[in-house]
Amino acid sequence: MSAFLELTNVKTHFPVERGVIFKKRVGVVKAVDGVNLSLRQGEILGLVGESGCGKSTLGRTILQLIPASEGTVVLAGKNLSALKGRPLRAARSDFQMIFQDPYATLNPRMTVYDTLAEAIRTHKTITESAMPEAVSRLMQKVGLAPRFIKKYPHEFSGGQRQRIAIARALAVEPKLIVADEPVSALDVSIQAQIINLLYKLSRELGLTLIFISHDLSVVKHISDRIAVMYLGRIVELGEAAEVFERPLHPYTKALVSAVHLPDPVKERARQRIILPGDPPSPMNPPSGCTFHPRCPYAIDACKGAAPQFDSLDGGKHSATCIRLKELNPA
Repeated sequence: MSAFLELTNVKTHFPVERGVIFKKRVGVVKAVDGVNLSLRQGEILGLVGESGCGKSTLGRTILQLIPASEGTVVLAGKNLSALKGRPLRAARSDFQMIFQDPYATLNPRMTVYDTLAEAIRTHKTITESAMPEAVSRLMQKVGLAPRFIKKYPHEFSGGQRQRIAIARALAVEPKLIVADEPVSALDVSIQAQIINLLYKLSRELGLTLIFISHDLSVVKHISDRIAVMYLGRIVELGEAAEVFERPLHPYTKALVSAVHLPDPVKERARQRIILPGDPPSPMNPPSGCTFHPRCPYAIDACKGAAPQFDSLDGGKHSATCIRLKELNPA
């Protein structure tokens, strides 16, 4: 079965320049540095990593909001990386994004009706007489009463605004949605509602969803698979339960150790893994395994060639660590 979304050696580099009139390139920020990934149709992928690892840039690169420096992004057999101008605008109905801040993503001068109707008009042919019914269906789909249709964003709570943003993304009936930390700006009690809503919509509509978060415990409950990202590269990939219960990469082990446990006895017994130092600069990433300057298990060989994905049993759970089998005995 061919992949629905296929990323091949995707790199997104940003030049660093100095000077005002006579600009000179002094470096390159390697935000995304060689990502290979494939998703099945209807799959939910959790993309996690600490701030600055490149996960949001990767999401925007997939949706062509930021052009890739190298590599290809293929969605349903269509090479998005090769599209420009009008063909790219026409293809945008196949993929949409839900942004992090529901307060900033909605136009304060537009009512809910105007916001959703604008999205529908852009990509679908529909008569104005049928528009109110279409907008009402969208609002019901995300759990909002149609009576709010003429209200403005400032009249809604944060969770309600994010529901409006989700409805706007669904307005064009996309095949792929990238949700960039859609619950990090919301109260904890509201986060669960939005996560459950996204899961429900993905299953009902057959949506392929990439859920970006820095919180591993959040993506565990919604994802089919989890991809862990560090300094522009994916370092671990596997089934959600497997990654959470048996992390393979030392970086993933540190992330999992930081997750709070609801059981107070287990929480007190939890052993935190504190990583030394700060993440290296993406302008000058370390050679070999980019995690080796902070890894408690690093050896000289880690500074050599970049490690490739490997698994313990040839299965679906893999990581980029040359000491994978040594550090994870059966």
